Amino acid sequence: MDSLDLLRTFSEVASSGSFSRTAKHLALSRGTVSKYIAALEHRFGVRLLNRTNRAVSLTDAGLLLLDRSRPILELADVTRAELQDRARVPSGRLRVSAPHGMDLTQLPALINDFLGHYPEVSISLVLSNRLVDLTEEGVDIALRFAPSANENLIVRKLMPMALSVCAAPMYWRKHGVPTHPDELAHHAALVSTQLNPLPKWRFEADRQPIEVAVRGRLDATEASPLIQAALLGAGVVYLPSVMLEPYIESGRLVPVLSEFVRSDMWLSAVYLQRRHSTAVQRAFLDFLAVRLKPAGLRG
Repeated sequence: MDSLDLLRTFSEVASSGSFSRTAKHLALSRGTVSKYIAALEHRFGVRLLNRTNRAVSLTDAGLLLLDRSRPILELADVTRAELQDRARVPSGRLRVSAPHGMDLTQLPALINDFLGHYPEVSISLVLSNRLVDLTEEGVDIALRFAPSANENLIVRKLMPMALSVCAAPMYWRKHGVPTHPDELAHHAALVSTQLNPLPKWRFEADRQPIEVAVRGRLDATEASPLIQAALLGAGVVYLPSVMLEPYIESGRLVPVLSEFVRSDMWLSAVYLQRRHSTAVQRAFLDFLAVRLKPAGLRG
């Protein structure tokens, strides 16, 4: 039995002066009310109520417990009401993690738009290329670039993530433009150790995977330095297209091998469970699903 239930029953008996009236008001049996009072008296080791055939009155210990327990019960009622409101109306703080590189996309603008729709909501955005432990780090939703996977988490696919193989025009002029992924083994690869922890790049041909062992003198846990190095002609990057589109559109990076890039990469939202999720969590997931579906997370 819950301690708050015991205190609530005791408070009601003290107010009504009757076990029967308390039982009716709390939708309990009279025997359950007696059991709860006995449990409290056993727990504290003192008699809380004087019982006669005609009336119930408080002992000195009972008066002390009633005085001290009322603020606790009031706080519990207020907290329960606030939590129930959060289950219905988006409010409170949402902790979201995302990999580095998401700051190069429209995610910040989408978050700002979401906050504009829900003035009672705050968001803490954590950028990390680690595989964040949602439970340990108190993260409500983690956004991830990854192949579709069967994890011990709820995975909600938001949108497929196209990839691009790119280098600066000066690099392609100097080293030649590859016509097949295997040729990348002889190029200077700028490797994301977050997306590619091993120095291999995955491609597809006729729905069959192709793995290319690449080599290079620069790898990084974040996309930004790799992109900057590519812009300077230092090598080839293989990254989500949303991070590279501004440079492709301006001609500073030139994509190749588009017919071979892998097609199983997704931007997904992962979270712990569906039951008892807060309204703000549900609202943010639905917002991203709607906003990303028509146009994609463009940079």
